[in-house]
Amino acid sequence: MRIFIALFFAISPVVIFAQNSNKKTYQIRTVAFYNVENLFDTHNDTLTYDDDRTPEGKDNWTLERYQKKIETISKVLLEIGAEKRKASPDIIGLCEVENQQVIEDLLHHKNLEDKNYGVIHFDSPDERGIDVALLYKKHAFIPNSFKSHRLLLSNSEGFRDYTRDQLVVGGFLDNEQFYFIVNHWPSRSGGEARSKPNRIEAAKLNKRIIDSINKIDVAAKIISMGDLNDDPTSDSLKKILKTKGKTKNLEPTDLYNPMERLFKKGIGSLAYRDKWNLFDQLFFTSNLISKNKEQYTFWKAAVFTPSYLLDPSGKYKGYPLRTYAGGSYIGGYSDHFPVFLYLIKASPSPSKGGE
Repeated sequence: MRIFIALFFAISPVVIFAQNSNKKTYQIRTVAFYNVENLFDTHNDTLTYDDDRTPEGKDNWTLERYQKKIETISKVLLEIGAEKRKASPDIIGLCEVENQQVIEDLLHHKNLEDKNYGVIHFDSPDERGIDVALLYKKHAFIPNSFKSHRLLLSNSEGFRDYTRDQLVVGGFLDNEQFYFIVNHWPSRSGGEARSKPNRIEAAKLNKRIIDSINKIDVAAKIISMGDLNDDPTSDSLKKILKTKGKTKNLEPTDLYNPMERLFKKGIGSLAYRDKWNLFDQLFFTSNLISKNKEQYTFWKAAVFTPSYLLDPSGKYKGYPLRTYAGGSYIGGYSDHFPVFLYLIKASPSPSKGGE
């Protein structure tokens, strides 16, 4: 695990709103999450089941294909949320990355090499060797704590079922203390109902993490993000984490999930058999819904769906354009769309800003 810290700040880009003929300016930060769909290197790791993603494996995963994947994913990360912010995200959660090296290859690509990202990553015990990670712009965020929390599961025979850790990173977003949790909850392999208990356990771990942070800092601003393999209305979110989909009458201990409203509008981040799911989510403590514009507050959330991320034709038209489809290599991006949210706070004066 490596961590890179820069001890300086930069002025945030700003967004300007006209209200009653008076212009108000706000600093804006973007928080994003992306399941990058099996970002593996080409080397065979004898400790994990990565054999398919090697040159000799079923996927014929060559160096050329790996480099193409690095290029396509870096392009997406560069552009998430740029419509409003005119810059790449300040915080990015990733899942389905194999190791530290693939993340560094991603950040060293020409699309991202000048963005000055740091990375926090731990190796998870997942059998396929896939991990979660947090990227952050060094001028915007200074980490001051980080920990990987293990999710302990057992299969039907009582043996350990190895899966991804939940990564927790605390630090200062500009001058405000934030905590970011990056998740990749157990899949629906074997069916939604059969696999549901594993995601319930993942939600319980997430709740314990959030509760433990709140015990230390009752005013903590916490954003949890990830591929949850559940929708915003699933029991793991509504019954365990008790997320709310409306901002009205939020209690101080509530968690607000802006993805619930999007999901009820039919918006999804992945599709399967003509059904859209919104497994990729960001939810957060209710103190980010605030009228105090002197500190960062939630503005809006969205699924990032530029036309180039959509399959242009065939039976999967409009679905995410994948790296592989039907067992064939097509050189796309991922089977998931990225998701993101904006945080804003009042800015004393307009500025040209920077990255």
